[in-house]
Amino acid sequence: MNRRSFLAASAAMSGGFLPGGLAPAQAADPERQFQLGCVTYNLLKDMDLETIIHTLETTGLAAVELRTTHKHGVEPSIGPDARAAVRERFTRTKVRLLSYGTECEFQSPDAAVRQHQVEIGKSFVDLARDTGAIGVKVRPNGLPQGVPYETTIRNIGQGLRDLGEYGQSKGIEIWMEVHGPSTSEPKTAFDILTAAGHKNVGACWNSNPTDVKDGSVKQAFNLLGPFIRNVHIVDLYNSYPWREFFHLLAASGYKRYTLAEVAESADTVRFLRYYSALWHELTA
Repeated sequence: MNRRSFLAASAAMSGGFLPGGLAPAQAADPERQFQLGCVTYNLLKDMDLETIIHTLETTGLAAVELRTTHKHGVEPSIGPDARAAVRERFTRTKVRLLSYGTECEFQSPDAAVRQHQVEIGKSFVDLARDTGAIGVKVRPNGLPQGVPYETTIRNIGQGLRDLGEYGQSKGIEIWMEVHGPSTSEPKTAFDILTAAGHKNVGACWNSNPTDVKDGSVKQAFNLLGPFIRNVHIVDLYNSYPWREFFHLLAASGYKRYTLAEVAESADTVRFLRYYSALWHELTA
């Protein structure tokens, strides 16, 4: 970390102001092409919705993806009144309800299992529409043993296409997280998205080690960049080529969010202020 990074991080962690009067807890930076947000997995998983919003307001993060099964409780099971209350709550904050992180996956060789997963995905699409989110994240989770590669790619692609078609009818995008054993390989993700072949289905870049070849993510980005609709970022202190990635993302014209998907912390606010300061340095 250079001197500029250290000063920014130190000011943010102390709750003070950065040189030039810039407050570290700033909900959105109009000078930035894309913004920093957070996934509730795992850092925010034990917070209710009000605490999540307050935490992100305090630390200046601009958006949130609510992952299923967490304490916030915003799930397809909630009724119309609760959905309206969630939508209304996000009108009173600068924090944007961006998306829902589901566990829907379509690699099973069993057609009935895949269809059940599509139906669960549809329930999240309805939830997103009712609460004001714009996307639903799904995932592949590996390649079943004993099933030809081409068959599994076709099966996952069909599930994405079916859900993408439903999402389009509701105004909700479907984002395939680049996730899972073998399916996190950029070429495999590219094959799946190509098989899906639907304009409402895009990629959620997941900042995986498999992106990196010879210290660069350019090869993976060249494959998946045109599909990217959402981005998950992880530990900014690791060896991932963050500066290169953020440069490629900006050069591609991406104007949405990079969502921190990071481990729990004993002091969430302090951690997010530090994380935000480093993110600002790496994206400068």
